[in-house]
Amino acid sequence: MRIGRKEVKVNLLVWILLAILAGVGCGYIFPVWAGRVFMTFNAIFGQFLGFLIPLIIVGFVVPAISEVGRKAGKILLLTAAIAYIFTSLSGFYSFFFGSWVFPDIVGTRPASAGSMGTHDLLPYFTVEMPPLMSVMTALVLSFLLGLCMAYLKTDTLRGFAMEFRDCVTLTINRVIIPLLPIYIFGIFLNMTVAGEVGRVLRSFAAVIGIIFGMSLVLLLFQFCIAGLFSRHNPLKLLWRMLPAYFTALGTQSSAATIPVTLRQTVSLGVSKDIAGFVVPLCATIHMSGSALKIVACALTIMIMEGLPYDPGMFSGFILMLGISIVAAPGVPGGAIMASLGLLASMLGFGQTEQALMIALYITMDSFGTACNVTGDGSIAIIVDHFFGRR
Repeated sequence: MRIGRKEVKVNLLVWILLAILAGVGCGYIFPVWAGRVFMTFNAIFGQFLGFLIPLIIVGFVVPAISEVGRKAGKILLLTAAIAYIFTSLSGFYSFFFGSWVFPDIVGTRPASAGSMGTHDLLPYFTVEMPPLMSVMTALVLSFLLGLCMAYLKTDTLRGFAMEFRDCVTLTINRVIIPLLPIYIFGIFLNMTVAGEVGRVLRSFAAVIGIIFGMSLVLLLFQFCIAGLFSRHNPLKLLWRMLPAYFTALGTQSSAATIPVTLRQTVSLGVSKDIAGFVVPLCATIHMSGSALKIVACALTIMIMEGLPYDPGMFSGFILMLGISIVAAPGVPGGAIMASLGLLASMLGFGQTEQALMIALYITMDSFGTACNVTGDGSIAIIVDHFFGRR
């Protein structure tokens, strides 16, 4: 997850962790009536989140496609193509490696335990909020509007799309993010009452370290590809990008890391013109680390809950994910928020699984950001090979 305001991100991570701990603790002491109060909140909040998901997709994807079309050029198209390929490959790598490793370390729900929900606390009531459109309809509409805006170059429609994106961003910043810790508190409160929380937390702890290691292998792969074009040692190239990696770990922000990423990319031998174009652009469209985390987290939860999965299911999810999370980095939790619709429509995630995704993703937030910005240097090397001044 990439955002430009460090304080929001840090506070969100702290609040999520506190919400998990509080939910576990209160699950042992809360009376049933108090637990049902939070389940009522979760039921209403979940309905609102489901209503908002198609609007998030339209709000993020339409302006992104429009901007790429308006700036169409060989350098931009090559950069966007490499960023998408890297993002998709990271998702496939995450799936196949995770399918091999995770089943042995993630605790699967025993068949005798039934499905989550057998001992759930029930809400007092809920409010139905059907979404205006399905997730797939939102994606198709986004492509149609974005391409038309790029082709027609209409400022009126583009202005509306930008303002609608601002409305969606404001809703996430002022409503979803502040209420998210309460929602996750309720989820873990319910899991504690149902006797599931120990297994869930053990699974989370087991995969976090593995996902971190996977991100390092991904970076080595990207710089090996870059090394083939630049004919330099990939380990030395990656070593030079470490200041950007550690800056991103500390700031948890792609925007705040751009000056360091730019400086280190130039030190790799990339021309200043190419680096000045590719690095800021990739800070928005290159999401390899985020895709790796989302796929790994989704696979973990599906294994943990005993949900069926196969390569065909995840292939479609990964290819769509590389598009849906473009332009989401500017919002706190943007990447995971933009992926919720795909998680529901393509992987069958319900409200509980989506909440677990958010919690697990945010606890590893800085890993993805650091992987994203460091990999931007490898893309700049490849682009410079074709368009750099010789």
